Amino acid sequence: MTTFQTIDYKMLIDGAQVDSNSGERFNRVSPGNDQEVGTYPSGNIADTEKAIAAARKAFDKGEWPRVSGATRARALRKVAELIEENLEALAQIESLEGGKPIAQARGEMKSTAEIWYYAATLAQHSYGDSHNALGDDYLGVILKEPIGVVGMITPWNFPLLIISQKLPFALAVGCTAVVKPSNLTSGTTLMLGQYIQKAGIPNGVVNILTGGGSLIGNHIAAHKDIDMVTFTGSTDVGKKVMAAASQTVKKVSLELGGKNPQIIMADADLEAAADAVVFGVYFNQGECCNSGSRILVQKSISKKFMEIVSEKAKRVSVGDPLDDNVLVGAIASDAQLATIERYVEEGKKAGANLVLGGGRIATSTGRYFEPTIFTGVTPDMSIAKEEIFGPVLSVLEFDSVEDAIEIANSTIYGLSSGIWTENINQAITFAKGVRAGTVWVNCWMDGWPEMSFGGYGESGLGRELGRHAVDEFTELKTIAIHTGKRKDWLK
Repeated sequence: MTTFQTIDYKMLIDGAQVDSNSGERFNRVSPGNDQEVGTYPSGNIADTEKAIAAARKAFDKGEWPRVSGATRARALRKVAELIEENLEALAQIESLEGGKPIAQARGEMKSTAEIWYYAATLAQHSYGDSHNALGDDYLGVILKEPIGVVGMITPWNFPLLIISQKLPFALAVGCTAVVKPSNLTSGTTLMLGQYIQKAGIPNGVVNILTGGGSLIGNHIAAHKDIDMVTFTGSTDVGKKVMAAASQTVKKVSLELGGKNPQIIMADADLEAAADAVVFGVYFNQGECCNSGSRILVQKSISKKFMEIVSEKAKRVSVGDPLDDNVLVGAIASDAQLATIERYVEEGKKAGANLVLGGGRIATSTGRYFEPTIFTGVTPDMSIAKEEIFGPVLSVLEFDSVEDAIEIANSTIYGLSSGIWTENINQAITFAKGVRAGTVWVNCWMDGWPEMSFGGYGESGLGRELGRHAVDEFTELKTIAIHTGKRKDWLK
């Protein structure tokens, strides 16, 4: 077993790399090999207050909200360059901390850099409107102004990628930020803080805290000096963030859970669809809000299609996240492993047919779970409607595309969806009828910085990525300008 040197990280507050106020630290043991890979400051309320005060001062008195978009764009591009230069180190940290395959982690780091490059372009393209048809004596101007200090709370499954779906867009329009990554995977976010400093972004503009999630997260969400909070994570925790934010009536952006359906029509390219199904559910060990964790298969091809899917699923490699040939790594924590096991048992008790996997893989170190498939699933089962966040596929059947739409819309979620068909009418009917923020047609989980991401229903509020992402971090201000003599109200 390879031994890795533990990295001792520090928080970023007001431009300084610091330990916690208490001096206490916590560690992270890799879920793939049970070795300690990092230690981090245990931040507390005092640290959080310092970070918020630094971000507040940087916004109210500092230069960042007031410099040109071109200046901000250059800094964001520099951050992107530094991510590219340190790609291998970042990928290894994410693989060790999160359990994801190293090859996948490298791809995510490349995608993360591309997001920063894209956000940089928006720094010079954030503008409002003017109205010159209000009458001869009036000119109307609508300004987009940065909303202020943004609290950002991120999860453990895609730590650097997810903060990069928020932070560069907020920075592009002049906001400042207080960031709280997950305790399980804080390393790459803290490394990002170092790149932000090297890129010349002023002190206090970005502050990064580590420590108790509920303690720091709730304080950020409720704090009067935080103008907006953006959170990615479970729907249950998102509701708590929203409730805390309501105390100061601040803006909230939420990217939450999903139970995303892929619809397999009888005329689909079954080989291509089956490959996408296996990728969609087992990618990142299924620990993905976009996971294609349920598929709806037209009854006439169900048996044939599931034979293809099962054959492909059996070939999925599970193992050491640092093995370049591994496709599925380790489950991120004991708590998540227990959740997956609970849902598998619920599926069995509900009468679903377990046709593949269903158990933990016996290993001397780490925590790994078999690629799992249930057939005979009905929409009322927990494995059909609740987010498992593990490598577990639920298979339902349907008759017509209208039936598929009804089943697809039968959960509280509406994040992503997809359809496989050669019939354009069926594709458009589904795309228009499904309530989901993203619809993929003959593909799955393809994404670009230019394309918006977010969900309907209890999958969240607001949108990340795309040109509209900066709008989340702005306020609109109306300026009405009158020229000439005002018409008197009093006669």
